[in-house]
Amino acid sequence: MASIRLDGVCVEFTVQQHGAQSLRQTMLQTIGVVARRRRSQRVVVQALNTVSLSLDDGDRLALVGGNGAGKTTLLRVLARIYEPQRGRVRVKGKATALFDVGFGLDWDSTGYDNVRIRAAYLGIPRAEVDRKIEEIVAFAELGDHIHLPMRTYSDGMKLRLAFATATAFDPEILLMDEWIGVGDARFLERAQQRAQAFIDRTRIFVIASHLETVQRGLCNKALWLDRGNVMAFGDIDEVLDRYAVWRGVPPNGTTDVPHDLADARNAVP
Repeated sequence: MASIRLDGVCVEFTVQQHGAQSLRQTMLQTIGVVARRRRSQRVVVQALNTVSLSLDDGDRLALVGGNGAGKTTLLRVLARIYEPQRGRVRVKGKATALFDVGFGLDWDSTGYDNVRIRAAYLGIPRAEVDRKIEEIVAFAELGDHIHLPMRTYSDGMKLRLAFATATAFDPEILLMDEWIGVGDARFLERAQQRAQAFIDRTRIFVIASHLETVQRGLCNKALWLDRGNVMAFGDIDEVLDRYAVWRGVPPNGTTDVPHDLADARNAVP
């Protein structure tokens, strides 16, 4: 059984002052983050503010919100890249983060060696790597280039091998930042099918995406964040419809939007 529990999680980032105070304040306001100044002339950005949620086997969660809402920060908390300053994070099950399919690869090593390097990074047993390595190589369509250093590969070849390796092993918890676009049109179609099968094999799936088709098509729950605060959490359709009303967009393709958008925003959540 896999599970995720977050209780009152808070994440802050400190930005040092270097004389460009007015410009920095303008930029922070533009991306919609909440910041305060301490006596030491540091700006503290509140990326997540008392976030709580529970996920269990079978849950597929979409993280919803604009730029600067805290979606990527939350993913990195779940992946244990960021440690919260306050609150508690409990993750039961192995979490695999698919933020950058090329992360951890060595351009001076061969394609074969990089499959093993990536698998070691993911904690995959050597025996399982041995069983799957030929399938990975075949899917990447590299031919004899698999025996050459990756620095000799084109960008498309690097992406194909990195993607084939990252999606070959079954995670218990899959964390994804945006949907996958890999290589040329022909390979992209195969990649989309492989990614869908990869997601289907996970116990818990969390994705940050701006695409409503991805959110509704892949997920059964949604967490709406705004400036690090939880605005709504629950059924995917209910949360997305409330988020659409708040933005002044017809929810789920309807044309029933309140005339007084200010009242609508004040009423949500």
